[in-house]
Amino acid sequence: MGVSHEIIDGIAEVVVDYPPVNAIPVRGWFELAEVIAELGNDPDVRVVILRAEGRGFNAGVDIKEMQSTEGFESLLGANRGCWEAFRAVYECKVPVITAAHGYCVGGGIGLVGNSDILIAAKGTEFALPEVDRGALGAATHLARLVPPLKMRAMVLTCEPATAEELHRWGSVHAVVEPGELLAKAREVAQTFTKKLPQVVRAAKECLNNIDPVDVNRSYRFEQGFTFELNLAGVADEARDAFVEKRDPKADKK
Repeated sequence: MGVSHEIIDGIAEVVVDYPPVNAIPVRGWFELAEVIAELGNDPDVRVVILRAEGRGFNAGVDIKEMQSTEGFESLLGANRGCWEAFRAVYECKVPVITAAHGYCVGGGIGLVGNSDILIAAKGTEFALPEVDRGALGAATHLARLVPPLKMRAMVLTCEPATAEELHRWGSVHAVVEPGELLAKAREVAQTFTKKLPQVVRAAKECLNNIDPVDVNRSYRFEQGFTFELNLAGVADEARDAFVEKRDPKADKK
């Protein structure tokens, strides 16, 4: 359980495994960031595959951990950890191929949105339920996956989009049967073992520097609203309602 990785013939595979739903605890986000950054700095690594075990790719932060911790330490840790992990994927010096299956919500959107290539299993759902959890964040990354008005609708309603929809919009490179997901990711990864590594690394740096949006700065701006909602008390109520499986009480504005 946790974050593991291995390197075979220049292809690094990072595996996230936090049963039962891959809701990542605070320490897990920092560990993921550290592993991806280290692999990108390894001259023998040509490409990174990011995937997960279990029934879904990522369920975001561990809200139960957050609500069982006194004070704001867990909240601050989750926010900083997500920022570090998303940044590590984006700034990784080699291409990052993410293989998503089942579902990808909350923090998972930050990971796939900052990837270079996204491959998904058929029927995978992508969603940003932050509004229902009393938070904001990763709209920056969702905007890299779906058209502008679809992004706004998904943020405000918390409704999901499927892998097939994202494939039609061009943000998912390939949609495959669940049992073929890893093989497809490895197939794409193999193409980078045949390219000059110095050129690929230069291309990754170039692409990041011509991006129209500074994703690191934009995401931190979003997180500022999450802190405001926490100070107002409404975010805590939203998270309590989620943990207790009830509707939130709308007596706070």
